[in-house]
This record gives sequence, C-alpha cells and structure tokens, in this order.
Amino acid sequence: MALQGPRKTVLQLVGVVVLMGCLSWASVPFYDWFCRVTGFGGVTGVASAGSDTILDQTIKVRFDGSKQRGMPWEFKPVQREMEVRLGETGLAFYEAYNPTDRAVAGQASYNVTPYQAGGFFSKIDCFCFTEQVLQPGERVQMPVTFYVDPEIIDDRDAKYVHTITLSYTFHEIDLPEGYAALETGDNTGAGSTTN
Repeated sequence: MALQGPRKTVLQLVGVVVLMGCLSWASVPFYDWFCRVTGFGGVTGVASAGSDTILDQTIKVRFDGSKQRGMPWEFKPVQREMEVRLGETGLAFYEAYNPTDRAVAGQASYNVTPYQAGGFFSKIDCFCFTEQVLQPGERVQMPVTFYVDPEIIDDRDAKYVHTITLSYTFHEIDLPEGYAALETGDNTGAGSTTN
C-alpha cells in the first residue's frame, strides 16, 4: 500500500530533516580529515622524524601567537621569525604565563599561511599535540620542532612561497580530572593513589 497525500509529504520531510542532520554531524570530522590529508586551510602535517633531504634553498618561517577571548594566559612566540633550509629541522619556542591564582588548562589550535604551504609544513613534536596546564604564576617555554618539506619546490602553487607563518591560538579547556580535584581543595588523598 503506497502512501499518498499529506502522509507522503510528511514522511519525505522527516527523511530530509534526518538526512540533513546526518550530513551536518559528519561534516566536521570529514572536513578535519580532508584538511589533514591535503593541507587545505593551512593544516600542517605530522612527521615522526626529520626530512632525509636538506636543500640549500631557504624559507622564512614567522611565528604568531594569540588567545581566544577569555583565556587568562599571556602567550607569545619567543622568536618572531627564523630562516631555515628546506628539509632542515627547526626548533622554535612559545612562552605562556598564567598570571591568575588558579591552575588553568589550555589547548592550542594552529594553522599555516599561506594555505598552499600547509601540506608541506610538518611538525615532528609540538606543545599543540597535548593539553597544557599552568599552575598559578607559572611561566613555561613550549617547543615546536618542524621542517618544511623540500617537495614544496615542485608544487605548482607552493613553490612561489618564500615566507610561511605558523599561528597558534590558545583557548581555555576544562582542567583534567586530577587537577580539578586539587582546585576544589580536595587534599584528603595526600597519601592515596588514584585508579
């Protein structure tokens, strides 16, 4: 028995709403995956080791740091720019300071501009890979180890890039479970272990 009239229309509308909900739910992880694979939107690559090839050609890397509104830390690059050879491993530091009287957890998001360089900028190690917790008054220097893939010189668009800007934005996140207990003044576990 086939549906007709208003029942068919309602069923079609419900189907469209469910389909749109599924597509919107899947769009964020799909876009994240797409950006990581292609470097689109300035998303960088991740490498387990440095490049095997180092060229004489150099590129300038600039460093930028910002905070999301409401993030109480002070956050900035220690060095504003450096010049590295293509394939050479670079090491840069960012400095964060917690001027508050409470522990604050943060997570950094990042991108690279110009966007076409994102797929050629590889991080070997970075403070942005994990959440950071700063105690009251604590100041830290956080390293990022990276290289620019020599294959950038063969890319139709990226080979004209002479300066890459690596930008981080820190935003506040909830304290990890162990820190949250300390914040609430729960110091009854001074000799106990946690599971």
